[in-house]
Amino acid sequence: MRQTHSLVIAVLASLLAAPAAAQATAGTSGGGAAASATAPAANPRDVESIDAIMAAIYDVISGPAGQPRDWNRFRSLMSPHARLIPTGISRATGQRVHRALTADEYVAQVGPQLERDGFFERELGRKVERYGNIVHLMSAYDSKRRPQDAEPFTRGVNSVQLWFDGTRWWVVTIFWEAETPATPIPAELLRGRP
Repeated sequence: MRQTHSLVIAVLASLLAAPAAAQATAGTSGGGAAASATAPAANPRDVESIDAIMAAIYDVISGPAGQPRDWNRFRSLMSPHARLIPTGISRATGQRVHRALTADEYVAQVGPQLERDGFFERELGRKVERYGNIVHLMSAYDSKRRPQDAEPFTRGVNSVQLWFDGTRWWVVTIFWEAETPATPIPAELLRGRP
């Protein structure tokens, strides 16, 4: 099984280090939602379809070390109330934890690490469920520091919720977990790339 790279550990450690009280209130109305209330205008091609917004999600966070990301493009994909939710094991307690971030919190807390160390994430496969204007996807991914790396430093699954407002698609939630020996990515999510 792949070994998780120090970047993933550092990202999770910084995101999951918040006290339990802060985690309990994360994701409630209020706290931070106002800061993201007005998203920049999206490129219409990024939000015209499920495939387009999924491609944009992976593309916008990817890039070489030392290269800034287009965080306005990232914000343009997100609903004003979107949440990005990493999960993992707390180093301090050994307990399973999660933390909900707004788009702006993700940019401030994770963005510098992605830009400093290099990060390329790609979708390996997905399962889609749709009802009306809401969509849930289980999207398998792998992550590398450079596209030419022989092996990813981690793989996992993004649980993504999308909403269609009649004109465009919005990301409502991205909730993710890295693959471990105890939780391998299901084979049906690895069958072919979208």
